Amino acid sequence: MKLFDVYPLFNINLIRGESCYVYDDKNVKYLDFYGGHAVISIGHAHQYYVKKITEQLHQLSFYSNSVQIEIQQQLANKLGQLSGYDDYNLFLCNSGAEAVENALKVASFYNNKKKVIAFKGAFHGRTSGAVAVTDNPKIKPPINDDSHVIFLDFNDEESLQNAFLQNEICAVIIEPIQGVNGIYEPNVDYLQLIQKLCNENNALFIADEIQCGYGRSGKFFAHQFANVQPDVITMAKGMGNGFPIAGILIHPKIAAKYGMLGTTFGGAPLACAAGLAVLEVIENENLIENTIKVGNYLIEQCKQLSNVIEVRGKGLMIGIEFDFPIKELRDKLVYEHHIFVGNSNQPNTLRLLPSLTITKTEVDILIDAISKILTK
Repeated sequence: MKLFDVYPLFNINLIRGESCYVYDDKNVKYLDFYGGHAVISIGHAHQYYVKKITEQLHQLSFYSNSVQIEIQQQLANKLGQLSGYDDYNLFLCNSGAEAVENALKVASFYNNKKKVIAFKGAFHGRTSGAVAVTDNPKIKPPINDDSHVIFLDFNDEESLQNAFLQNEICAVIIEPIQGVNGIYEPNVDYLQLIQKLCNENNALFIADEIQCGYGRSGKFFAHQFANVQPDVITMAKGMGNGFPIAGILIHPKIAAKYGMLGTTFGGAPLACAAGLAVLEVIENENLIENTIKVGNYLIEQCKQLSNVIEVRGKGLMIGIEFDFPIKELRDKLVYEHHIFVGNSNQPNTLRLLPSLTITKTEVDILIDAISKILTK
C-alpha cells in the first residue's frame, strides 16, 4: 500500500531527536529551526517530558470521558495559572482544526448566529468549519461552504465596522500572529476594536493561538500584547510537544450544556500527561523568558543579513522576507548546512519556529549558514 501523496517531502528519513537537533537514518545531525510547524515547544525527547509520559503509560493510557480523569483537572489548573486565565473553562480535544471547529460551535450555540468574520491570509485548519474560515481556495472542496464567512483585510477598521453594521455577526476569528501566511500581526488598536464590537453586538471574539500561543511570542498568548481578553482561545501545536493534544479556553459567561461538545480521545490521560509536562517545563526552565531573550537576539541578527526586506514577528515566531524566492535558500540550508527552516504562503518569506529552549549558539549557527549561502 502507498501513502496518499499530499505533501512535497524532503528526501530525509528522521529517526530520533534530542533538544534542538534531529538525526536521520544515516546519523546526520540537523539543527531544527522549524519544530515541525511550531509543535516542538520544549525540545525533542526532553527527559522530564519522556519520564512523565512513560509513568502515565504504565498506569492508564486511555479511558473515555464517561469517568472522572484527575489529570485533566491538574492540566487545567496549571494552564490557568501560567496563562492568566484561571477563571476560564477548558475543553480538551486532539488537533488545531478540531479546536477551531469547537470554538465556532461554541460561538454559534451561544448566540444562535452563524456569520463569521475571518481575515485574508488566515489559516485555521483543513476540516469543515476550520477550512471555511481559512483564506485558501486551493484546499476548499465544494462541500466546505464558506458563504457564511466574511474575509477582511487586517487593520481595516472601516470594513470591520461595516461588517458588523450590515450583518448579524456570530464571531470574529483571528490569529494574533498569522503563521502560514508569513508572520503578520494585526495592530493593537485593531484587536481592541474587535473586542469592543464583539461585546457590543453579542458576538464572540475567538483568538486562534494554535501556532503563536504557549509562550512562542514572548507572552503566554500573543493576544496579551494587546491587553485584550477573547471569549474563546484555541490551542494546539506546542501544547503537547509532539503528542496530539489541543483545546479551547472558554469565557465563564458561556454556559456548558450536555451534548454541546464531545470527544472520544480528547483529554485522555496520556495526552494530559504530555500537556502537563510541557507546562511544567515551560515554568521550571523559564522558557518564556528565554524566548524573549533569544528571540530578540535572533531578530536583530536576521536584520543584519543581506537581501532582507523585512523581519516580522515576536519571540521565536519569526518571518524573514528576502528580495528573492526562498525555495533554493531553504533547500541549501537543509541539504548543505543541515538546518530545517520553514516556508510560508509568501514565496519570499522564510519562517522560523524553533523550540523555546533554543540558545544564542544555535542562532549563530543559523545566521552563519544563511550568510554563507547569500555570499556565494
